[in-house]
Amino acid sequence: MNQKVVIIAEAGVNHNGDFDRAIQLIDAAAEAGADYVKFQTFKAENIVNPNAIKAEYQIQNMAGEEDNTQLGMLKKLEMQDEWYPHLISRCTEKEIKFLSTGFDIQSIDFLDGIEIPFYKIPSGEITNKPYLQHVARKGKEIILSTGMANLQEIKEAIEVIEAEGIARERIIVLHCNTEYPTPMKDVNLLAMNHIANGLNIKVGYSDHTLGIEVPIAAVALGACVIEKHFTLDRTLPGPDHAASLEPNELTAMVKGIRNIELAISGSGVKEPSNSEKKNIDIARKSLHLKKDLKKEHILITDDLIALRPGDGINPMLIDDIIGKKLINDLSKGHKININDFA
Repeated sequence: MNQKVVIIAEAGVNHNGDFDRAIQLIDAAAEAGADYVKFQTFKAENIVNPNAIKAEYQIQNMAGEEDNTQLGMLKKLEMQDEWYPHLISRCTEKEIKFLSTGFDIQSIDFLDGIEIPFYKIPSGEITNKPYLQHVARKGKEIILSTGMANLQEIKEAIEVIEAEGIARERIIVLHCNTEYPTPMKDVNLLAMNHIANGLNIKVGYSDHTLGIEVPIAAVALGACVIEKHFTLDRTLPGPDHAASLEPNELTAMVKGIRNIELAISGSGVKEPSNSEKKNIDIARKSLHLKKDLKKEHILITDDLIALRPGDGINPMLIDDIIGKKLINDLSKGHKININDFA
């Protein structure tokens, strides 16, 4: 892999409706070394029925709130339109790219007006054909999350997008599990490769597990994009904080991913690296004498021992040495060489 993995730090709704916290999230993502910091853009009335209840994990993560409707929750988490110029300016200042996921058609149009670099489609919209069509008609590259979906549903969503003129090469599909946090037994990370091979498409991974191991493993398996929720404090109230990384963990994840990028960036040919060549003679062995031997002695196996350093006769050649006649007296420990034989 020679292409840099794109790391999206998912601030999401972890600002809790607080502009200053959104700014702090940008700062934390930039400090961690992420490529993008991503928020969520929506108007609650456009995405949820007033009677729709929260998901089980949302109720658990927001214990104590009397209002268990999604509408009540989401209204508190909307970003105000006037935030965006300031958030984008802060991203520019901190040298990190701004991104947001639009959850409804109105929000997609709004994001188009601020010229985001590409569209990120959330898992919940993968079966929303009008939404998929509207996003695709914007003509930008697309990242598609696939939580709760099977391969056929992903295939159909891609076909809808392609029908609007977006080539498959401009789509990246993220394997994902929509449970917060995702149990390790449900990650099914190899499904990422199943998507790649089954649909001939670039893949990445959107992670909701606790910790940083799984996204790093995803990079080792070929993910070209990693998305991970983060927060300033996991104990804050809100639907996603409990399943998010804190800033120091986000930093560790980014560092781990960059290290794995280096580790898998070689030729793939098994051969000594430049850094280890100097250790070959030190770590390997060559043939030495076990005992004092006299001139004209015929060498047998029991006369020889393999010892470091390895700058003499390779022990793999021992059969060629057996039966040779010494031309001089030699001492125990002598590193034999071709000039010792008749």
